[in-house]
Amino acid sequence: MKLIKMIIALSILFSLQVTAQISRVPEWAKKAVWYQIFPERFDNGDKNNDPKPEDMKGAWPYFVTEGWQISPWTSDWFKLQPWEAKTGKGFYWNVGIRRYGGDLQGIINRLDYLKNLGINSLYLTPIFESPSPHKYDASMYHHVDNNFGPDPKLDREIWAKENPGDPSTWQWTTADKLFLKLIKEVHKRGMKIIIDGVFNHTGTTFWAFQDIVKNQQNSKYKDWYTIKSWDDAAAGTKFEYEGWLGVKDLPEIREDGNGLVTGPREHIHAVVKRWMDPNGDGNPEDGIDGWRLDVAEMVNHNFWKEFRTWVKGINPQGYIVGEIWWDDWKNYKMMNAAPWLKGDEFDAVMNYRFARAIKNFVVNKKDQIGSQGFIDTLNNLYRQYPKENNYVMMDLLDSHDVERIASQIVNPDLLYDHGGSSTQNKDFDNRKPDAQEIEKQKLIAGIQFTLPGAPQIYYGDEAGMWGGDDPDCRKPMVWKEFKYEKEATHPLGLPRKPDEVKFNENLFNYYKKIISIRNNNEALSLGSIEFNLVEDQNRILGYTREYNGKKIFVLLNNNPEKKYVAAEKLNKFTSNKTLKDLVSGKKIDTSKIIDQFLLNPYQIIICPLN
Repeated sequence: MKLIKMIIALSILFSLQVTAQISRVPEWAKKAVWYQIFPERFDNGDKNNDPKPEDMKGAWPYFVTEGWQISPWTSDWFKLQPWEAKTGKGFYWNVGIRRYGGDLQGIINRLDYLKNLGINSLYLTPIFESPSPHKYDASMYHHVDNNFGPDPKLDREIWAKENPGDPSTWQWTTADKLFLKLIKEVHKRGMKIIIDGVFNHTGTTFWAFQDIVKNQQNSKYKDWYTIKSWDDAAAGTKFEYEGWLGVKDLPEIREDGNGLVTGPREHIHAVVKRWMDPNGDGNPEDGIDGWRLDVAEMVNHNFWKEFRTWVKGINPQGYIVGEIWWDDWKNYKMMNAAPWLKGDEFDAVMNYRFARAIKNFVVNKKDQIGSQGFIDTLNNLYRQYPKENNYVMMDLLDSHDVERIASQIVNPDLLYDHGGSSTQNKDFDNRKPDAQEIEKQKLIAGIQFTLPGAPQIYYGDEAGMWGGDDPDCRKPMVWKEFKYEKEATHPLGLPRKPDEVKFNENLFNYYKKIISIRNNNEALSLGSIEFNLVEDQNRILGYTREYNGKKIFVLLNNNPEKKYVAAEKLNKFTSNKTLKDLVSGKKIDTSKIIDQFLLNPYQIIICPLN
């Protein structure tokens, strides 16, 4: 009895020690500058692994036209290629069978580009085996897509030797090994990497679902999904199952009161261990640094609580960010993510409410909120979420699921994530942003990088990419060394002015500067915030970030014309005779500002106060 009590006591003590090691949020995530990559469209680093029609079987639209080829990386996005024209269908149908060949080697090749930009944290949308370009319809979780690796044929042979339901039989494919190399190269550069976990649903090609299709009631995996009826000629029934939001392409994993049921639950646990500690030695340095969890609100809280113990048990500094977005899309109501941020589930969420606040303040024209309205919106967010979580929130502007920030600016006053492409809205303007609109994007980036939270860049925003909602936000990355066709085609066949597609060096350098300012001033990532200069009608806003006695003052003009700030208002912030604007590099002699200080259109200044 004494021995049992001693074992229990030691167990409790060990549990308390482990819990103590796990902070509420990962410390590194407070200084994260995120870069979201859609791998199929980022860079084709290895043309030998490009997808073939056989790799697309099971993906919508379940058809590959004769003469199909990999789409030219630098082609006019909306122009149909010769083999696409044969289908007799329009752009938005044909885009579903496009592949551009982006892969892991392409990401590895571009890590120094990202490091030079100032990025220190990568988020990759799904990379697991799947027949689609987006990979949200997994065929398996325990292998990287073979077209992302160097030898797709060999990888297929390796799969065939495994029992996917038995982790002890899992091997490492060439794609898996290349991903492990990517992790190593990321970590070597002092960067972090997280990947997408899509654990609410799978694709119809998922190995367990395929076993059910083949064996019906006799499948050992029949309880992994919600099966409504079986193929039974005698009973007159056909195979029916529950799809995510009714989408049959995405069979939903079955849940009970604790979340995902026994079977898939243990399988996902094995998947988490595989990618977070690949060699199983207890040291997570060779693994990913966390997870982004797709449609997280669709999975029971109890499962995410257990999921957190898996992640933090492997790596106490592992980062967990959930996609918590629409509560009621039709009525434009976003979710308050507080229930997931109590310390036992997620560290952060993709902060779409932050993105909407920025849009309402800077992007909109008719429906624009003033400076005070913007402050009130932000303060409401800060109040609703625990302080520590606010500092690691993934503060995005756009993503693979919404129109790019540049196109939001071109199309102001649309509701966020509503009517953001020609397929949803025939009046949507697909053009390139003009010079003034680019200045507005710079202001938005300046605000994003000086507020609490971890800012995220969606691949190519820094290069000047534009595009509407999915699929138009998923164009191939614009690289400096490539020469691109002009975008001269309209997806609906309407007339449009041709737009030059090229890497925007000026915008890139601006992003690089803003990121550098954030990375070199801890107050911008760790500091408190005080909004202390508000001119609501003039849309002038000033705020101070402070950390460990260091202060940074931010002042911005959210107007297309010059504005003046009264000298006495500016002097309230500092007694310094000279300020240095970190954005322009210019010195501001406050002693010479007698009456008022001039701000140029959409200008933001960032000045250390001590």
